[in-house]
Amino acid sequence: MATKEHLLQRLEALGKVLSKKGGALALMGLGSVGIETERLDEYSDLDFFVIVTPGYKQRYIEQLDWLEDTHPLAYYFMNSRVGYKIMFEDGIYGEFAIFEETELEQAAYSEGRIIWKDPSFGNDNIVNPSDHFQKIKQESIDFAINEALTNLYVGLGRYARGEKLSGTKFIQSYAVDGLISVMHLLEQEVDYYPDRFGNERRIEKRYPNFANNLGNMIQGYDKVPESAIHILNYIEDIFPVNARLSSEIRKLAEVCR
Repeated sequence: MATKEHLLQRLEALGKVLSKKGGALALMGLGSVGIETERLDEYSDLDFFVIVTPGYKQRYIEQLDWLEDTHPLAYYFMNSRVGYKIMFEDGIYGEFAIFEETELEQAAYSEGRIIWKDPSFGNDNIVNPSDHFQKIKQESIDFAINEALTNLYVGLGRYARGEKLSGTKFIQSYAVDGLISVMHLLEQEVDYYPDRFGNERRIEKRYPNFANNLGNMIQGYDKVPESAIHILNYIEDIFPVNARLSSEIRKLAEVCR
């Protein structure tokens, strides 16, 4: 863990190193080190893009001296063809990707903030992403709710036959995710840094009433039938559920107990 100041200072130091390396054009911070620094805390990490001149991309991917010159690395893992997950020796964790400027037109990312740029680089518009991302909110309550109900039924069936892990995922993950996908239609969303890639992010602040139910909906591996009943009860409070399906879900939950 690191302080907010420590994290921001690391990015500034990285920008200074890049300014001395050939082929680097810009450093862009994303997420809590982008335009959302108000939510930056000791549990945050460094998410950033490095924009490079055409022909330099592989150099920055294959040689991490520009990171080592900023601060020694304790760990690094190439998690995509364009980037890494890293940890510095002092415990600061980060994720980054390397792009040429034109590649950003097809990249999916949240709005960013330029930390450093070469004087020759004039495209400040890179901080504004194109809409190349999968939508995580649905606009049909009927579809999402019925999908969640069938997740409960299928999950309990699997749990009953001994497939406890699969049942756990269907009920405590898939069904809950379905509810979250239409929560903006069921509860007034608090404007608190929504994430276009993860609808579960900061849900406790964004949908506090729904979040109060999550402890009962997600009780763990050995409490799957109990979790299913709480999810079903919640759904029945907000949506007209088919009586026969509800009855069968409750029967299966009793079998699983």
